Amino acid sequence: MTWSGSKVFVRAVSDMLDNIAAIDLGSDVPKVALYNNTPTPDSTVVSASTAYNVGQWATANEVFQAGQWAQAGVALAGFTLGISASTVTYDANDTVSGSAATLSNAFGALVYDDTLTTPVADQGLSYNYFGGANSVTNGSFTVVWNAAGIFRFVA
Repeated sequence: MTWSGSKVFVRAVSDMLDNIAAIDLGSDVPKVALYNNTPTPDSTVVSASTAYNVGQWATANEVFQAGQWAQAGVALAGFTLGISASTVTYDANDTVSGSAATLSNAFGALVYDDTLTTPVADQGLSYNYFGGANSVTNGSFTVVWNAAGIFRFVA
């Protein structure tokens, strides 16, 4: 089984709520790393298994091009944490590569906290499925985040 949906890692939420991980979605530097169809994302794995360059999120499965979409990902820009009625939404500007990118078979992305060092360095926040293989040849690759945000929680 490979990519089939987009989810928040359960341990990222529980680590924040238990004050185990000092994830600060307002000031940390989250990054977006692209991946091929090799990973089998699982939202219920332990914190260490959500981290960038660990297990299925290893660089061997990553899609990147130096100078266009960096290995280890591109930083989210313009991120916001919004509250409306019973919904908390985490969102950011669409994430764009350089203008001469050649990337192939990007099936999804790992959004991870590049600032975090404990309890797990580069802990994953969510994984986002693109619905199939996405590619670009000598152009811009853009991750267009859902209008409802990168992820959200509804009370």
